[in-house]
Amino acid sequence: MIYARIAMSLSQSAETTPDPFSEVLAALGTRSVRGTGLEAAGEWALAFDGRARLKFVAVTRGRCWLLLPDHLPEALVEGDVVLISNTRYTVASDPAVEPMDGMPLYAPPGQDLVRLGDATETALIGGGSGFADGSAAFVLDALPKFLRVDRTSSTTEAVARTLNALRTEVAHAELGGSLVAELLAEILVIAAIRAFVAASPTTSVGWVTALADSRIGKALRLLHGDVARRWTVPMLASEVGMSRSAFTQRFAERVGRPPLDYLTRWRMVLAQRKLNAGQTVAAVAAAVGYNSQSAFSHAFKRTFGRTPRSDGC
Repeated sequence: MIYARIAMSLSQSAETTPDPFSEVLAALGTRSVRGTGLEAAGEWALAFDGRARLKFVAVTRGRCWLLLPDHLPEALVEGDVVLISNTRYTVASDPAVEPMDGMPLYAPPGQDLVRLGDATETALIGGGSGFADGSAAFVLDALPKFLRVDRTSSTTEAVARTLNALRTEVAHAELGGSLVAELLAEILVIAAIRAFVAASPTTSVGWVTALADSRIGKALRLLHGDVARRWTVPMLASEVGMSRSAFTQRFAERVGRPPLDYLTRWRMVLAQRKLNAGQTVAAVAAAVGYNSQSAFSHAFKRTFGRTPRSDGC
C-alpha cells in the first residue's frame, strides 16, 4: 500500500517514533481492492461474500440499507461511509427485499459498474485494501467487522474530501484515473479507521484503538520500534511510567492479549513476510529477536500451526 509505505519512509527518515499502523499495513503487503460502483432504482438487493480485506462502502446519491449477519439493518444516506472487514453483507433498497448474489454481476473483466433499473435513485462506490498473505487477521482481529464513520469525528472532513475526490475520479475517465481512484480508496480506508479510533471509547479492545491510549500506545510504539530487543514486562512498564501489574492489566484490557504475547504475534507476522521473500530461517530468527532457530521455530509453529520451513525456506 503506497500510502502506508510513504508514511513509514517519512517516519524512518525523520528518526521519529514509528507509526505502528502504517508499519503493519506495509509489512502485510496491502494491495488495492478492486473499485466498484452500483447505481440502482426500484426494489433491489445484492448480497456479497466475506473476504479478508478492509472495504469501504460509500453512498454518493440517495439512500439504501446495509445488512450484516447478527446485526440490525443499517440505514445509509448520501455521504455515509462504512468500513467492512471479513463478513458477508447485503446492500438493498429495503431490508425486506430478497437478495440476489451480487458477485456474478461484477465477474466479467472490466465490469466495475452495475446498473439496476433506471439507475437514478441510489449510487454507491466501494473499494479498499486487501492483504498479500495470510496475516490479515493481525489487522482484522483488531477492528470490528463493521464500522460507520462518525459524522461528528474530527476526521470527518478529511473523509468527506477524499470521498468527493474519489467520486470525481470515478465519474470522469481522466488519464491515470484508475490508479488515482485506487490510491484515494486506500486513503479513505485510513481516514475511516482514524475516525473510528478518534470516536472509540477507552474501553475498546484491539491494538489499533489502543494506539490512542497515551501509555499503552507508547508501549506499542516501543515494541514496533525495536522488535528484536529482549523486551520484558518490567522494562515496558518502566518506560511508560506504570507499575508492572497495572501495566500488564491495562495492556491486556486495551490490546486483548498480554504484552509479550502481542510482541510474539507481531514478530511472527514479520517473520512470515521475510520467509515468503526468500530469507533463510536463521536470518529471519535473528531479525525478529531469537538467538536460537529452535526457539524461533517453536514460536512460529505455535502461531501458525506449521514450521517455518513449510513456507518454502
